[in-house]
Amino acid sequence: MDSFSYYLPTRLIFGPGKLAELATTSYFPWNKALLVIGSGGAMRRSGTLAQVQSLLASRGVVTIVYDKVKSNPEVTQVEEAARIAREEECDVVVGLGGGSTIDSAKSIAMLAKNPGHYWDYIMSGTGGRQIPGNGALPIVAITTTAGTGTEADPWTVQSNPQTREKIGWGTDCTYPALSIIDPELMVSLPPKQTAYTGMDALFHSVEGYLATCHQPASDLFALDAVSRVAKWLPTAVADGSNIEARTELAWANTEAGIVESLSSCISHHSLEHALSAFYPAVAHGCGLTMLSVAYFRDVAERNPERFADLAKAMGENVDALPGSERPFAFIKALENLIVAVGLADEKFSAYGVKKSDIPAMARNAFFAMGHLFAVTPVKQEQADVERIFERAYT
Repeated sequence: MDSFSYYLPTRLIFGPGKLAELATTSYFPWNKALLVIGSGGAMRRSGTLAQVQSLLASRGVVTIVYDKVKSNPEVTQVEEAARIAREEECDVVVGLGGGSTIDSAKSIAMLAKNPGHYWDYIMSGTGGRQIPGNGALPIVAITTTAGTGTEADPWTVQSNPQTREKIGWGTDCTYPALSIIDPELMVSLPPKQTAYTGMDALFHSVEGYLATCHQPASDLFALDAVSRVAKWLPTAVADGSNIEARTELAWANTEAGIVESLSSCISHHSLEHALSAFYPAVAHGCGLTMLSVAYFRDVAERNPERFADLAKAMGENVDALPGSERPFAFIKALENLIVAVGLADEKFSAYGVKKSDIPAMARNAFFAMGHLFAVTPVKQEQADVERIFERAYT
């Protein structure tokens, strides 16, 4: 912890009602925006797209809407949108929506400035490992969920259906220049999606705390985010209009993104990326949740250090327990939270996941996202990953 890098170039505008500042802030100096939204139509139905377009129009910004991003985003859409951004001579890419949309905005912004195919720049798996020498168009993130923390980190995850790879990647040029986090945009998020995204924020923070590359600042943000999610996610799931709960979760999510900038996810995410690469109908937060108890129990059994801190952050009275039991108080708290947010019935079998695919998914986890195993606090091999998948399978 006495040797690390700290770089966070994103300006955050946070709080209920802050979207309105899009019309006046001096931190939006651009003139023509590619406005990226999801394919599900939520941004149109809610009126949020029209609101953002109106705010930008009031300051003379022209917007081109790209609306084909899938919930598990794919390279085909990135390449199509990047071509549009170049042809239309856009000078900024605005991601409006959840993690998939903002991740895609980052990928699009990079590819709009660089030649070739998107997968040429992926640094693992079948990726070409090229450096984006031209940087990226400026990126603005306007988040409508509290899940990935992508508004405060450089990471972007895309799937390549042809190779069955789902890979995260990022560099300095894919940090958003500006992020607006307005909890009022999150009140319409349905309970299930609220639960999925909230659990994703939790796991980003937990993993960042456990990662061997953690540092003092990431530890502080991680424990605070874990505490806020554990306290407020059940409330937001039960009553999505509770603006206090939405605000607490929005900040926890942004904290989780900061954690991911300063520390890292661990192999829990590698396993989930393999799962949803094979079965794209599995939402990211759902996949992480289904894997989580088996995964973290396996890690805690082999390296219990730091788990007691996480249990305490989730409200467990760790000090009253014998030392050997303290790390597993986190597992208990995690199981209780999964029940409290209505995800206890999520099963692999409901998504058609086949046990026979477990060896292939385990190999995929190492091939596509192997770099996360390097910062995981236990050594994991093929047999270990297969064991976790087996334990999680119901």
